[in-house]
Amino acid sequence: MNCPTPNEGTVDRVVRVVLAVLSLLAGIYWLSGWAQLVAYVLAIILAFTAATGFCALYKLFKWDTRKKK
Repeated sequence: MNCPTPNEGTVDRVVRVVLAVLSLLAGIYWLSGWAQLVAYVLAIILAFTAATGFCALYKLFKWDTRKKK
């Protein structure tokens, strides 16, 4: 199985983690119903992409936020 090539830089990944935590907290404390479900799904997606360093939308648009050597 081929692993996708990372296309997120460090700052991008940190921002995704912060947004994932904020989305999770919003879902727990402030939202209800469908909005809560959307917040949870968004938090999971953001956390997963931050952990893997790969974003499918970045690949689709051929973006790469990593530092070039």
